[in-house]
Amino acid sequence: MSINRIYKRGQATYTRLGTGIGVFVLILIGCAVLYQHLANQSILVQTLVPAAVCVVLSWLTFWVINKPAVSDFLIAAEGEIKKVSWSTRHEIAVSTTVVITVVILMSIGLAVVDLFFNWIFGGLIGLF
Repeated sequence: MSINRIYKRGQATYTRLGTGIGVFVLILIGCAVLYQHLANQSILVQTLVPAAVCVVLSWLTFWVINKPAVSDFLIAAEGEIKKVSWSTRHEIAVSTTVVITVVILMSIGLAVVDLFFNWIFGGLIGLF
């Protein structure tokens, strides 16, 4: 495989693009931190070292994303995501309302039971 050839071009384009952008953002953050750590060096070293690291890691990311094993995994992952049946906005709203209501009711119920046991055991021990 050639260095600048994209493996299975056109397949899992958005998955590869999202992965590449995510990794590139992490690389940029790391290079910014490296730039700050090199503050006591000359401006040439402080600038060129993070820039070189950024270029090398970006090329490495492109290379890894286009390796057949990684590309096949990303293609398969995108295929599986397309098979998922996503809930509608209404279903999510109803489910969220049910969960929040149950949590509030359970909290109130546990608070009542806790107060009841406090009252019972406080009376038995003589602290009430």
